[in-house]
Amino acid sequence: MKEVNKEVLKDAANRLLFEMSEEEYDTLLNEFDIVKAQLSMIGKIPGIDEVEPMTFPFECTTDYLREDVPSATLSVEEVLQNSKVNEDNQIRIPKVVK
Repeated sequence: MKEVNKEVLKDAANRLLFEMSEEEYDTLLNEFDIVKAQLSMIGKIPGIDEVEPMTFPFECTTDYLREDVPSATLSVEEVLQNSKVNEDNQIRIPKVVK
């Protein structure tokens, strides 16, 4: 597991566009130490490696969904008629990420 230190946290905060004080970094580092200690304790439970991981704790049925029935599709001209900017039969949208 990658070591978590202030530099790693500052890099992550910078990438996520967060601004944090030094006190907040210290608090976050302490919380990571607590989580690592708890994970270490869980790892010491006898037989933990033989237990199948649980992906979802409840039975989940999706009988309320409709059947997927194919229907008529729009032509390229119909799709592009409401777009402001298009080129090569594609709609051009503004860039939304750096």
